[in-house]
Order: sequence, then structure tokens, then C-alpha cells
Amino acid sequence: MPEQVAANFVSWFLSQHGTLDTEKVGIVDFPGHGRGAVALQDIPEDYTLFTIPRDLTLSMRTSSLPNLMGKSWKEHGLHEGWAGLILCMMWEESRGPESKWSGYLDVLPNKFDTPMFWGEEDIQELQGTAVVDKIGRDEAERDYHDKVMPAIKSRPDLFPEDKIDTHFSLERYHIMGSRILSRSFHVEQWKGEHSEEQEDEDEPGNSSAMDIDPQEEAPVGDAGAPEPEEAGDGVEEVQVEEEEDDEDEDREDPADVAMVPMADMLNARFESENAKLFYEERVLRMVSTKPIKAGEQIWNTYGDPPNSDLLRRYGHVDLVPLRPPLSGVGNPGDVVEVRADLVVSVAASKVKYDLQERVDWWLEEADDDVFVLRTDCELPEELISFARLLILPKDEWEKTAKKSKLPKPKLDKDVLAIAVDVLQNRLKDYPTTMEENEKLLAPDAVEQLSLNKRHAVVVRLGEKRILHGTLKGTRAKLAASAGLSKKRGREEDKGGKGKKIRK
Repeated sequence: MPEQVAANFVSWFLSQHGTLDTEKVGIVDFPGHGRGAVALQDIPEDYTLFTIPRDLTLSMRTSSLPNLMGKSWKEHGLHEGWAGLILCMMWEESRGPESKWSGYLDVLPNKFDTPMFWGEEDIQELQGTAVVDKIGRDEAERDYHDKVMPAIKSRPDLFPEDKIDTHFSLERYHIMGSRILSRSFHVEQWKGEHSEEQEDEDEPGNSSAMDIDPQEEAPVGDAGAPEPEEAGDGVEEVQVEEEEDDEDEDREDPADVAMVPMADMLNARFESENAKLFYEERVLRMVSTKPIKAGEQIWNTYGDPPNSDLLRRYGHVDLVPLRPPLSGVGNPGDVVEVRADLVVSVAASKVKYDLQERVDWWLEEADDDVFVLRTDCELPEELISFARLLILPKDEWEKTAKKSKLPKPKLDKDVLAIAVDVLQNRLKDYPTTMEENEKLLAPDAVEQLSLNKRHAVVVRLGEKRILHGTLKGTRAKLAASAGLSKKRGREEDKGGKGKKIRK
């Protein structure tokens, strides 16, 4: 971000009643990280860096577009998912200086290195990783054609024809969606804040807004992520329906997803966080969580996600020293996803009965169809429990089903044998080997890779390290289990005269 652009943004932010300690905090460009916040002076712990009025956040609650569209907002399905917020952002941008957020939208990025914008050849480099099935390009374009364009065409007074190609194109839709994915926060309504519809319908004390304690931390967001929002004094109320169903309590309310000016200027890196955003009744407050030396970058947190998520959301990867049992550099937060159907296919080759009844029972009781391996290279308890369920003798399976209690995650040679086969088969999802990936990232070779391919290799290498590490440990346990079984067999042959084995 050029210096003058940063200065203009800060000026706009202050004019909208945001506060920023300009003597201690600056917005600058960091090589390799893009724009970010820097400490201009030493900053003590628990120091307020800046505050954002809740009405300066940009969401379906604070934009006036939902109200202007009235009932047609819901009729077009814009209250569900991100389509509504994307349309709000495109509309606010189309208004230019008339929009209160013009000074903010002007500085947001228009170019992204995320897989959403990759060509098919680069996407193929991600084969086998957790990224490919989560890009969501087809779903986004379906929403654009089925929801957004019909809404736009229905209101030429709000969306003039001469602005559609410039501000409401599919390209702009993807760009706005990527801005939300990489920069948004989850900002819930403050207790007592409600829409006009609720004002008429809600009984006292039955507000659907979440009860947020003063200065409660909120998680910084993933594809729409950071925290609780309100519409304090001066916030424009919008008719956005809140999720009130008890069954939907844990579901994200799309109206909570918000763009938060200034807060999204902070970068993040694995376990580098030195500032956090706190949520109060009228403002969101960014506070230092440890002393920050002059010249140091001010880091927010993304929650330390794996490189697969970092690449998908933000277009970068983290490379820091790994912890045992792994070595080298990578992301200690990396994960590998193993689908339950892979476990089923392996188990099915080892038994003579149909597994469908057990699988259906598992999905009903555990609701787990993906198992996650982490950098500790241990088998997940859920995977162990599922494998045990699939190979239980008939009488034990019937008892388990009757009790509605998941099998204990106990490792034995049969479960370990299934796990070894599952891990080996999972490795076959990648078209290249771990050794080939390591060579591509060697100092004399990595500079020859494009940025996209380099990121793809880092992601798939991180996942393969976990699989190889977990496979190595599982094979060792299987060998030990087999050896123990043989020893027990020899003792039984001796009439039980051998030494008693300690458990």
C-alpha cells in the first residue's frame, strides 16, 4: 500500500470516529506480507491500539441496501450465505463517495493469490490436499446467477444498467467474496440490540442476540471470521432476520459476518500474535497482548490454521520450525483429512459381512465422516473408535448399538492393520512422493517454481509429512503388537509357565 494511500485511509478512518494512536501505530508495507501495522514506538502490554465504532463495520446489518430492497431481499435468498453481504459491498462501492465506506473499500485488494483465481494447471498441483474440494468456485457462481443477478435486474433504480458491467460483474463478485473470505470478522449483535422486525415481535428479555460479556474476545475469522457486532447509537437498523431456531443456535448467522476497517490491516503468522480484538457495547477494541518493540510488526491471529486453509483463504503459507516427531520447516498447525469412506473400504476387504448398518449408526451417533490427523502423528481417537466398530464381532456390535455408546478407542493389531492400509491408500491420493516435493523446495530449485506451484508443494508436503509420520508410528505399534501376540502364544504353549506380562 503506497504511503499516500495509507495516509488517506487513516484520515478516512479518523473522520468516521475511529480512534488510532498514530504516534505508536503505523500502516506500512512489509516485504513478503504486504501491508500491515507496525509499532512506531515501544508499546506496553494491554494498550489500546485503536477502536472501531460498531456502525463502521460493514455488514448486512449496517448497509442500508437490505432495507431499501424490502421483502425482495429474502425473496431472492440474499439473507442466506454470503451473497447478500457481497451484494452490499458491490453496491456500496458503486456509490463512490456517497457511501460512508468509500475510503475503506478504495484500499481493499483487487488481486488475490488464492486458488479461487488459479488456472486448472495450478489447481492440479493441489490434487490430494484438503484445498481442492473447498475452493467453492462453482457454488459461488451459482449464487451469483441464481440470487444476485435476478435481484439486481429487479431494481434498476438501485443498480443502474450502466454500472452493472463495472461494479456488479462476476469478476467483482469473486473479488468481494475473496475480500470477505480473507478479511471478515464474526461480529454478533450486542445483547439488547435487535432489528425493527424483532422490536415488534420479541417479548422483553427474549432477545435473540448473543449475550456478550464486556471485552469478550471473539475468534478471528475464517472466511468470514472475527466477532460480535452491535448497532449502537447511530447504527442504521436493517431488516435482517436473525437465526432463532434452537436447532440453528450453533449455525453462523450471515448477518454476523462483517468487514472491520483497520482491524483487517493486521497480518497474522503462526503463534506470533501480539494483539487481539475485543468486543464492547459500542466499539471493537484492538489491544496489545504483550509488549511490542518499536519497529516490530503488530500481529493479529487467524487461530493458527493449517497451510491448506491459509492458502485457500489468504493466498499464503506459513513456514516455521516444526516440532517433534516432525522436523524441518512447515506449519505446526497442518492437518490431513481422512474420509470415513476410505476406512470403510479398507475394513470391508477384511470382513465378510455388510457394513452399511454400522456406518449408518456411526453417522447418527458420532456425526463424523472425516477424521483429522495432526502434526503429533497420532491416530485420532475417532478413527480408532470407528475402525473398531466396523470389525466388532456380531454380538458385541449388537450390544454397542443397543447402548448407543461408541466403542472405546482401543488399539489392537486388527485396528492397527486397518490404519496402516488407510494411511497407505490416503498417500496414493497425491500424484507425487514426499521425496519429490522435498527436492522441489530445495534452495537450488525452489526459485524456479511459480508462486502458486511453490505454495501447492508446501501444502502437499506438509500433509505427506503427517501421513508418513503417522504411518511410521502405526507400523511400529503393529509390529510391537504382533511380537507381543507371538510371545503370549509361546507362553501358552509352555503351559503358562513363562513370566507374566505386565500391562
